[in-house]
Amino acid sequence: MARHGAWALAGLLAAAGATHFARPRIYDSIVPAALPGGRRFWTYASGAAALATAAAIAHPRTRRAGGYAATALFVAVFPANVTMAIDWRTRSPRHRAIAYARLPLQIPLIVWAWRVARPR
Repeated sequence: MARHGAWALAGLLAAAGATHFARPRIYDSIVPAALPGGRRFWTYASGAAALATAAAIAHPRTRRAGGYAATALFVAVFPANVTMAIDWRTRSPRHRAIAYARLPLQIPLIVWAWRVARPR
């Protein structure tokens, strides 16, 4: 079961990382303005981090390090989710629901990544 969880997390991260390159404007809009440099840089950097983390999780020898990296990545991108929730607070109810749902969703993602790093 733990191996299946790792593969599923690797797939999720790979898909998310790929969309950072395929549809970067979506991610550009939620990069916190306080970060130095351009938003596109952070979009591509986080996409590359997601792809690298996915690759690390997919390989049994690097799975533990990949799980820790995924944990750190999910914590690191939380400010973008907060930015999205703030910026979308005047949008439609559907958009607000999406933005607000992303905030607590980080918790199970962090726990999942941690469990991949530290299987029982």
